[in-house]
Amino acid sequence: MTGLVTIYGGSGFLGRYITRRLAQQGWRVRVACRRPEEALFVRTYGVVGQVEPVFCNIRDDDSVRAAMTGAQAVVNCVGVLAEKGRNTFKAVQQEGPERIARLAAELGVARMVHVSAIGADADSPSEYARSKAAGEQGVLRHMPQAVILRPSILFGAEDEFFNRFASMAQISPVIPVVGAGTRFQPVHVDDVAHAAALAIEGRAAPGIYELGGPDVHTFRELIVQMLHYIRRRRLVLSLPFGVGRIMASVGGLMQTLSLGLVRAPITADQVANLRRDNVVSPGAKTFADLGLSPIAMEAVLPDYLWRFRPSGQYLAIKESARNLRNH
Repeated sequence: MTGLVTIYGGSGFLGRYITRRLAQQGWRVRVACRRPEEALFVRTYGVVGQVEPVFCNIRDDDSVRAAMTGAQAVVNCVGVLAEKGRNTFKAVQQEGPERIARLAAELGVARMVHVSAIGADADSPSEYARSKAAGEQGVLRHMPQAVILRPSILFGAEDEFFNRFASMAQISPVIPVVGAGTRFQPVHVDDVAHAAALAIEGRAAPGIYELGGPDVHTFRELIVQMLHYIRRRRLVLSLPFGVGRIMASVGGLMQTLSLGLVRAPITADQVANLRRDNVVSPGAKTFADLGLSPIAMEAVLPDYLWRFRPSGQYLAIKESARNLRNH
């Protein structure tokens, strides 16, 4: 086997794909996560003993150091879309990455890959985006040769974007969209994992890479495309940002009063983040600099959104039978 790599957040959406790729390449993989008992599925990505979930809290030095000891490379893909308890943007996306990089430098780790996000900007109105930028700065302060990946919105079988709106479309005749004109460049989760694996193998030059798929769509266009794949007609209601802020305030209050049982549909910070396009910047390093060609959404979405169709996996059979009867 090649060596040992520690992947912080290796059981999450993106992390599991990175874990699988590195295991296939022969690495021993230590998956550092908060609940290793819920991440036992990662063991199946390699041979017996090759992939091992271990406990880690990236807010704690000793925990991060223990998970990293003996590793030749580290990957950080821990992030939060909304703050909860002690898992604030600052703690997870600013202090966490710098802690990992500082300890990696102390322990002599050869390579580090850090997953950030397109839109990371110290001057952004969004705290999420500001924390991402601060996290990048912290990583480069201690590991200047690190590779930083900034993906646009990720899609894949376990995503929280298309699956969430498709689930909503099953029960609601209206899909409200804040920032309907905001542009995104959706990228398949395994393409980003491939980029991370190349960096760990030393086949990517140090620096920041912005990773987007081959196509750019507005938020509204993405929802319309999703509805097409799940064969449902729904009203896509474009909401102004002012209404979005009101929704965020009401949703946040309901979430607080219910002690978290009711999830806010959108947060004030997400509304602020939606004011800016989420696409690859001109002149940025991209997949092309890694020798990769990202896959289009059209080739992947039907493979996992079929379960949201009116008849699920049987819809195509019913449509075929209907056509036979008509002829």
